[in-house]
Amino acid sequence: MNQPLSTNARAIVAAHPDKALPVVGTPQARYSNEDPIYRAALQAALALGFIEIDAECLARAWHAQSRRTGRFDPDIWPVEAVDFGLRPRGEGASAFASCPPRLGVYAVLPDAQWVGRLAQAGVPTLQLRFKSPDPRAVRREVRAAIEAVKAANQQRNARSLLFINDHWRETLEVLAADASLLDFLGVHLGQEDMDAAAMVEGFDAIRAAGLRLGLSTHGYAEMLRAATLQPSYIAMGAVYPTTLKQMATAPQGPGRLAVYARLLQNAGYPGVAIGGISAAELPVIKATGVGSLAVVRAITAEANPDAAAAQLMEAWDA
Repeated sequence: MNQPLSTNARAIVAAHPDKALPVVGTPQARYSNEDPIYRAALQAALALGFIEIDAECLARAWHAQSRRTGRFDPDIWPVEAVDFGLRPRGEGASAFASCPPRLGVYAVLPDAQWVGRLAQAGVPTLQLRFKSPDPRAVRREVRAAIEAVKAANQQRNARSLLFINDHWRETLEVLAADASLLDFLGVHLGQEDMDAAAMVEGFDAIRAAGLRLGLSTHGYAEMLRAATLQPSYIAMGAVYPTTLKQMATAPQGPGRLAVYARLLQNAGYPGVAIGGISAAELPVIKATGVGSLAVVRAITAEANPDAAAAQLMEAWDA
């Protein structure tokens, strides 16, 4: 910060040490409002290490909360959708197909073989994150993963949901031949997909087909943006450092995850925590109230993946 914190800003910072991350560089407080509560909240958010765009969202929300309640309380972190201007899920006719409010253990897997194995193990939510420059390989893995989950669901007389990461066109191709797949199928996309001009038609096609849609977010501004599309769920991360993907933002930590999760719950969105989470962190993640725990290496890197998945599910559902 380039100026001393106000009394109210210091009070916010002191009340919420669990939201703090190291401040990177020298963030500038660029005020868009002269209200003293807004200004104090912006100062506090920057001092707590929020990036500028998220600090602005939080400052506006704190100002709105104070106006709505008629008082400023530094201990009460904003978590109401109305204070953020966050569009509640199901508002209007544009919402994507719904998911269960709590998606449970969510296994993110590298290929169709892994997807089939974990579907047979009863993991409630699965994601195929298959990376290849070969279009034929992509089509093969997408089809194989979908067929594996369909078969496992029929054999178990249960339902695991499957989300295909990125490859929405290939998913629609498979769906066109079998409408029954809508019972368990969806796609998951990242923030970068929201920037692609081609995705204007893509989102319409995904919605029109009846597929579920999950979106990745990394802070308040991205959550607000994701909510404009009315997705089926919103993922939040990375919670902890991860080596599996280059992240543009610092790990958010469980303190921030807890208030992100409450905000999404209050707006009617299932939330998914993702990023660097192992079995050791499960109790901390569960305590935040988030409805789903996404894991990668906590299953795939274990000597007995089936047993690891079973232990995660038992601990999460306890």
